[in-house]
Amino acid sequence: MSALETPAAHIAAAEDHGAHNYHPLPVVIASARGAWLTDVTGRRYLDLLAGYSALNFGHGNPRLIAEAKAQLGRLTLTSRAFHHEHFAPFVTALADLCGMEMVLPMNTGAEAVETAVKTARKWGYRVRGVPRDKARIVVAADNFHGRTTTLVSFSTDPDAYRDHGPFTPGFTVVPFGDLAAMREALSAPTEDGGTVVAVLLEPIQGEAGVILPPPGYLRAVRELTAERGVLLMADEIQSGLGRTGRTFACEHEGVVPDVYILGKALGGGVLPVSAVVSSAEVLGVHRPGEHGSTFGGNPLACAVGLEVVAMLREGHLQARASRLGERVQDELAKLVAAGVLTGARVRGLWAGLDVAPGLGTGREVSERLMERGVLVKDTHGSTLRIAPPLTIEEADLDWALTQLREVLTG
Repeated sequence: MSALETPAAHIAAAEDHGAHNYHPLPVVIASARGAWLTDVTGRRYLDLLAGYSALNFGHGNPRLIAEAKAQLGRLTLTSRAFHHEHFAPFVTALADLCGMEMVLPMNTGAEAVETAVKTARKWGYRVRGVPRDKARIVVAADNFHGRTTTLVSFSTDPDAYRDHGPFTPGFTVVPFGDLAAMREALSAPTEDGGTVVAVLLEPIQGEAGVILPPPGYLRAVRELTAERGVLLMADEIQSGLGRTGRTFACEHEGVVPDVYILGKALGGGVLPVSAVVSSAEVLGVHRPGEHGSTFGGNPLACAVGLEVVAMLREGHLQARASRLGERVQDELAKLVAAGVLTGARVRGLWAGLDVAPGLGTGREVSERLMERGVLVKDTHGSTLRIAPPLTIEEADLDWALTQLREVLTG
């Protein structure tokens, strides 16, 4: 083992030469398979984060790795200056999975949300006839849609927006889950004389702590937007593609948005792949040269993404997430009853749990779990998020929940 391969040396070098925009747990991963990670010393850890849902299909999924390897030896990039053999099959399959007509592929989740924002505004001007530069988008407080300047312009998290101004105008923020506030935002004239063209929501707020909307909220927002001729754009970057026990979290309320925003698991944890999926009327507003990405829709991304869609079509992982999520729900309910958690929110294999005061911060509990071989991550002080790969073995999940219970009650 070289000097830099020791955890302490690697972490020190990272602190010296890497910008401090993250605060990772003090573990240095060298390899992974399924739901298990191995560090540079050979110690194994169970992954209960799954790359913030980018690894829904597990580390090194054989089907996805096989597609990536095959494509690596053939063609990786053309740019969109030319067609390639995987583009049409990918966008056709993804549109069909979503019940939509068109796909605009990008790379990262933030790029996809930026694309959705631009699309909604362009649709407002070219289809709705909204006066130039007067299009507004309604968003929810405590949202997390990415970290570009425009996206943090409507964040309510000081860590996300502090010292990044001046900010992009054109957004109205309302409380998440507050239907009366949403109705007012869609009905009342805006301060600048603008016109609302879209509502942008996470069906479940992930970064905020896996916050579930009140029952019926998404359905009511869908009805409001339809009545007012406003687009409903669902950011399913974390909540989508099997995580909640359905292909899309919107399905839990029978809601079909006008626009799906996808990312993370769309690339299978192999490479960044994102997309905006909608109707021909909405995505048809784009014309050549007005928006794009050199790597968006590249052959490697399309090959992997096509296999992701095929796996989701089978439905096995969604059913598995739903079934295993019930076990997580039962165990966390016991911890709430025991008083070591003040709350727990579960939807499929995705949970947010609030650690009771006096038992340590979310970070401290994460570190104690790490010592036991379980990796999770905290958010907003006392909250932990659990989001293992959907392929996790039942016995491994039970073992991890045992470690959590012992850490909290021990």
